[in-house]
Amino acid sequence: MLKSLGVLIGSVLLGLAAPVFAQTYPTKPIRLIVPFAPGGSTDTLARTIGQKLGDALGQQVVIDNRSGGNGNIGMGIVAHAAPDGHTLVLGYIANLGIGPSLFANLPFDPVKDYAPITQLAVSPNIFVAHPAVPAKSFREFITYAKANPKKINYASAAVASLGHLAGELLNTAAGIEMQHVPYKGSGQAVIDLLAGQVQVMFSGLSSVMPHTKAGKLRPLAMTGAQRSAAAPEVPTIAESGFPGFEAAAWYGVLAPAGTPKTVIVRLNGEIVRVLKMPDVKERLENVGFELVGGTPDAFGAYIQSEIRKWAKVVKASGVKAE
Repeated sequence: MLKSLGVLIGSVLLGLAAPVFAQTYPTKPIRLIVPFAPGGSTDTLARTIGQKLGDALGQQVVIDNRSGGNGNIGMGIVAHAAPDGHTLVLGYIANLGIGPSLFANLPFDPVKDYAPITQLAVSPNIFVAHPAVPAKSFREFITYAKANPKKINYASAAVASLGHLAGELLNTAAGIEMQHVPYKGSGQAVIDLLAGQVQVMFSGLSSVMPHTKAGKLRPLAMTGAQRSAAAPEVPTIAESGFPGFEAAAWYGVLAPAGTPKTVIVRLNGEIVRVLKMPDVKERLENVGFELVGGTPDAFGAYIQSEIRKWAKVVKASGVKAE
């Protein structure tokens, strides 16, 4: 009888602890790990969100850049951090969605080792062609590509980059055979595209939009689920005959698995509110982000769907990480 009473009292106290913890959280500065070097798009997103989140929570959000291992080192640090809500990570498609199919020995499990908080944003690529390509639209390009198997070269910033895998996804979806030409960075890839050394490329908007406006490159389609506010006149691949096609970079915030649900819910609410702030929206949309928000469950389901999608692409294409 006494043992049962003790168990009951313990259960009650444990149930009361979570709300109390949520009310006192955070009790110290929050470390938001960015698994890449300072200055990139991921870093810009983290610093913009982090400042506003710190104001909302009453504790500083410290941005901790932990680059190396293609982002996997920083991700691994958070996977094994204390699950108290004071260490978070800004996750990226390359590590959470694509990496599991490319790397045999990741220092983390993208599903089991994290508690998703919210998806922050997506950043779609644009599919552009050199003007010598005789296609004025994406549909015309597919017709041209089918008539010229293995004669079209597409550039990317690196092997296994999103631009590379987007091309492989299109090859499979459209039944075409473009040939991949990898570069060491998007800068040289764009230079060779402008020179006509390669014919097409999946690129970030900022790298090629000045050239499309100048008529030096032809925009054919966007890779996002919907048209981009930065180029509303350019249709998506999905609406151009390939429903469901999406190959956009995406970003989100995660905590270590086991972080109290009450903390996850609070962080989700505060971050989603930050994403709706006019100054935040303006700053991030001006550099090519499309803000998302959403629930922890929705983000978790999205991560798993992306892992399944890119696993099929990696297997079908035989892509190997370098």
